Amino acid sequence: MKHLLGIEPLTRAEIEQIIQDTAVMKRERGRHSRQPLAGQTWALIFSKSSTRTRVSFEVGIRELGANVMFLSANDIQLGRGEPIKDTARVLGRMVHGAVFRTYSQVDVEEFAQYSGIPTVNALTDDEHPCQILTDIFSFQEKRGPIQGKVVTFIGDGACNVPISWIFAAARLGFELRIAAPKAFRPPLALLERAGAVHVHATPAGGDEDIRADLGTGGGKIVLTGDCLRAATGADLLYTDVWISMGKESESAERIKALTGYQINQSLVKVAKPDALVMHCLPAYRGKEIDETTFEANAQTIFDEAENRLHTQKAILNWLTTGGA
Repeated sequence: MKHLLGIEPLTRAEIEQIIQDTAVMKRERGRHSRQPLAGQTWALIFSKSSTRTRVSFEVGIRELGANVMFLSANDIQLGRGEPIKDTARVLGRMVHGAVFRTYSQVDVEEFAQYSGIPTVNALTDDEHPCQILTDIFSFQEKRGPIQGKVVTFIGDGACNVPISWIFAAARLGFELRIAAPKAFRPPLALLERAGAVHVHATPAGGDEDIRADLGTGGGKIVLTGDCLRAATGADLLYTDVWISMGKESESAERIKALTGYQINQSLVKVAKPDALVMHCLPAYRGKEIDETTFEANAQTIFDEAENRLHTQKAILNWLTTGGA
């Protein structure tokens, strides 16, 4: 039984298979030669609100031949405290697969364990694998292989998106630079999980950079407080919201700490001339990205958003048939 629970459990070959199949799904949209989910019913179980994830999965599941039902936490007994494993064992007898978007990574893993059906992590506080697989495809669609390239993330470096980027760097062999205040950087224990070796710190203007090689895959990680240094020579500039879902009570503290950790024209100028700018959306102009930079890169950002549909169809196909 296959699941997509995060980037961390995936091998390089599995990531490459999904990316390859995404190109097929995009090219053949509207004229698929087969419908791998024909006759099935899939459940979307969402404890967190969504635009792109919900729409892309609903459309994608239908285009691959299945029926789909959307279940918010308030629609089912999860919202009244039923254990995840009980909900999983019930749904596993009635539907053919599940897409789960929630807070806890443990909940998604427990659902997969007890349901006996293919389960997709559509976002947890720990990982956002569908987004990062989409981002890798979107980069490679425009710039070729990501191996050996430099990806720079600006903002809250300890949230689910940069965490998934860390595991992707370990698998695919690119350099990931995360520019964030110290309190918003991923812990060293997480780098170790990703295979970090030769971890060392270098003084940098009163701050400290952390650099690590990611095992034998050729990936590298740099943690820094200096946005300009992180952006210099980058192939991709990437950001996400400062205030993730569930962190609203920390809004004032986060805005104060993260002000200045923004993708803007100053960073674009020091990146490579053909560097891409991406944002997983929703975007809050004037915070993690300025209006001018967002609109100058809107084509790329909304291509990236569209590609959620194609990537998730590739994921569903990979889970159920092994690939295109």
